[in-house]
Amino acid sequence: MDQPLRQPQETPLKGVRSNIVQSIRAFQVHDLQAAAAQLGQHFLYANLAQAQSKQDVLDLIAQQFTFPAHFGKNFDALYDCMTDPLHKSGPQPGFIVVLEQIPATAKFDKEAREQLLDIFRDAADYWADRKIPFRCFYSFL
Repeated sequence: MDQPLRQPQETPLKGVRSNIVQSIRAFQVHDLQAAAAQLGQHFLYANLAQAQSKQDVLDLIAQQFTFPAHFGKNFDALYDCMTDPLHKSGPQPGFIVVLEQIPATAKFDKEAREQLLDIFRDAADYWADRKIPFRCFYSFL
């Protein structure tokens, strides 16, 4: 009688390290969004399908993550927006980030894609040092 009729819903992130950047693979965006809500974490989503260049990618991320107008639109500024100002704004519950359909074009080649993912890996390390979960999931177009 004292047991609940239903078991609490398990998060789809069970078994996923708390600070990681990985392919979205078997995860669905809506499941990740629901997991963020269930865990009380920030959910940041960017669909980059329309991007052709580094500048396009940065513009779309800034727009969809609602970065401040003074965002510098370079990889250093992206790292800064994903880390320090958020840390200084007070305690953070954690982050689930989705970068969907990262372009694979001549103007956004493999090197640019790796640089982008490195920014999010560095952000995951930054938050890991502060014991705050930061999971980033990505897919390529």
